[in-house]
Amino acid sequence: MKDLKEGKKIANYTEKVLDIKDKMPEGQLDALLSLLVEVMGADKLVLKTSKFGALELLRSESLEERALGLKKIIDRNPTLNTLPRREELPLFINELQDKTAEMIARQRAEKELEQKVLEKLQQRHDQYIEEIRREVLKKSCGPENAQTLKRLAILEKENRKKVNRTILEMLRPSKLQEIVGQERRVKALISKIASPFPQHVLIFGPPGVGKTTAARLALEEAKKLQHSPFSRDAPFIEVNGASLRWDPREATNPLLGSVHDPIYQGARKEFADSGVPEPKLGLVSEANGGILFIDEIGDMDPYFLNKLIKVLEDKRVNFSSSYYDPDDERVPQYIKKLFEEGAPADFILIGATTGEPCELNPASRSRCAEIYFEPLTPEDIKSVVENAALKLGVSLDPEVPHIICKYTVEGRKAVSILADAFSFSLLRSSCSDPNGVTITSEDVYEVVRSSRLVPTAKSLGSSSCEIGKTFGLGISGFMGRVLEIEAAAFEAREPGKGRLHFNETAGPLTKDSVFNAAAVIRQITEKEITDFDIYVNIVGGAGIDGPSAGAAILLAMLSVITKVPTKQSVAITGEISIRGRIKPVGGIIEEIYGAKMSGIKTVLIPSENRADVPVGLNGIQVIPIETIEDIILHACEKNCNF
Repeated sequence: MKDLKEGKKIANYTEKVLDIKDKMPEGQLDALLSLLVEVMGADKLVLKTSKFGALELLRSESLEERALGLKKIIDRNPTLNTLPRREELPLFINELQDKTAEMIARQRAEKELEQKVLEKLQQRHDQYIEEIRREVLKKSCGPENAQTLKRLAILEKENRKKVNRTILEMLRPSKLQEIVGQERRVKALISKIASPFPQHVLIFGPPGVGKTTAARLALEEAKKLQHSPFSRDAPFIEVNGASLRWDPREATNPLLGSVHDPIYQGARKEFADSGVPEPKLGLVSEANGGILFIDEIGDMDPYFLNKLIKVLEDKRVNFSSSYYDPDDERVPQYIKKLFEEGAPADFILIGATTGEPCELNPASRSRCAEIYFEPLTPEDIKSVVENAALKLGVSLDPEVPHIICKYTVEGRKAVSILADAFSFSLLRSSCSDPNGVTITSEDVYEVVRSSRLVPTAKSLGSSSCEIGKTFGLGISGFMGRVLEIEAAAFEAREPGKGRLHFNETAGPLTKDSVFNAAAVIRQITEKEITDFDIYVNIVGGAGIDGPSAGAAILLAMLSVITKVPTKQSVAITGEISIRGRIKPVGGIIEEIYGAKMSGIKTVLIPSENRADVPVGLNGIQVIPIETIEDIILHACEKNCNF
């Protein structure tokens, strides 16, 4: 309203200045003087006329002197003494009118500016008073109230509650010497990461054999070596590949890191208010200078794994955001550095998986050294149980380790069974001191019954000989498996019209082995297979697929046709060719261990697999063979004649 009134007043002054132009010179001078009185006020005008020496001139009867007096006031110059000539008065007065209008406009602008300054000062003053008021309130009462203080007390009380470490955590190996059955694998792992030029490593092996623990302890061992690239504070970052989740739009990526844009991804308040994107570092940056251990790496998203491979190559993670402005002065220096240079990610990757090597991305495998952890033998399981008993401070009946090793080939599971038996023994004895407990075989069987455990392997080997029964070898996952193969032969009702029957669940490669065996039998015995109805069975159905059982199938068919008994302490692995040669197969280590767990005393393997035989075998003999004659020599009764 006040601005409106001022605007109207200035408009009136402007109209008066325009009206002056229509008057005579004498009237124009009088009108200008009246306008100055109205604009400045009479008192202020009198002071100015005295100050500039214009009072006598304004009282003069001469138009020239009065015009000069007005000019002194308007120009604020007391030194003007030159009178205008009569003929110059119109131009002189026009100049005075223009300067008067300019003076009025300038005063208006100065008043508006002064008003704005006063308003801004008042606003700042009010804001300052409000901040002081909030600070006083904050110091006087703070953000806490009775409800929040109560919840804080409850939280602190809960933090003081401690359940003792789980028994599996307490029994976990804390030294490399406690990792049983993997001495050569652990040594290989340390050699690969402790080198001045460390390698990324992939660990394959069954669950519960110490892959994760070996990786963690290997880093600690590498830190002690002088030539190791790892510092004393090198981190060990552990994550499960199966649990990693990410957004293909890169809104979130816990492994590689992501950018939290100020609007959608919820950057911190100070960044959101200023529109600055905030990079969030991932696990690869946390592992910088150390080890990134990814368990179950085979279960990671393939696209996710490919992006990790790029980080392994670049040793750096790059960030980008449409919200980032490198010229914005509000962007902190560390955020500029992350966007322009990326985050460091120089680490060694150790991936572990229980899956098959073929399930992993070939690009990942080509960048990593590979170590294969072996299944634990019964002797290894016994050592694990005995070491765990020492840590628990309990006594064991002599049969306990033997019983536990029948129901598992995993170190973790063996410790779990022992822990459950320990709990049963505590409940049975009602002993106040856990260290005085003795775990009996009945405690272990109680665990077996309550958990419905089944033996991992049947005791199949014996010292007897039988006709038409042999043992082959196969692999199920990372575990070797003994295949019980039996055969029966009957003369065909009509010569040349006999049939060969085999498990329908077997794969095509295994069925091919049966027909290869038929060709070899014809060569050896000169008997026509079509003169017999032959039945070949893999006991238990055995959904197998592969050529490993070919030699064992051949021996079972040969035994039943020729009525020659075969040794039940011998197992055979190898592909059979139609020429009677034994061809190499994979998984020799697992098959040998599987045979040993089933009570087999002798294993026949292809001679080309000789280098695959593990060193330090006890309790089992491994014999390389090349032909069917070698199989007959070692697997059949002596003095047999075909």
